Amino acid sequence: MIDRTVPGASGKAAPSDKFRNDLVALLPHLRAFARGLCTRSDLADDLVQETVMRAWRARDRFAAGTNLKAWTFTIMRNHFLNDLRKNRRMTQLDQDAAETALVVRATQDAGIHLSDLQRALEQLPDERREALLLVGAGEFSYEEAARICGVPIGTMKSRVARGRSQLRDLIDPPDGRAVPPGG
Repeated sequence: MIDRTVPGASGKAAPSDKFRNDLVALLPHLRAFARGLCTRSDLADDLVQETVMRAWRARDRFAAGTNLKAWTFTIMRNHFLNDLRKNRRMTQLDQDAAETALVVRATQDAGIHLSDLQRALEQLPDERREALLLVGAGEFSYEEAARICGVPIGTMKSRVARGRSQLRDLIDPPDGRAVPPGG
């Protein structure tokens, strides 16, 4: 792998080069969080791109030595919520829903699939899905996730616990009726 850092006068990477390298290393995490928020890969890619651009423009406001991952996730979350508020009345064709309406899926697979988990996550309230993505997939502590969302730690713990419980019930309903794949 080629090291693309440009040494400064002291022989170390310049601060902006370190910031860039650290930001690039976060791209898979940002994309995973964006996919959880947006549920559509094209919108998630746009969200990641906008987040990286905003982080780059604000790099002089980032306090070195603090958590860059939490800082960029906060930027992403705030941008996502602002867009959500702005576009609340807009509707778009859901390609997955259109495809499932036209195709009958096979039912022989009884196990849970990633698409089943994705559909179950989409059914959770936004706050619970966001909490699960931050604590579960994003590997943030409850404290970090609470800071990112601007809520007390107890609220974050409650959202995660309730989200896990609701997700479990969506995937494996307590009444024993399994949700059919694609349904």
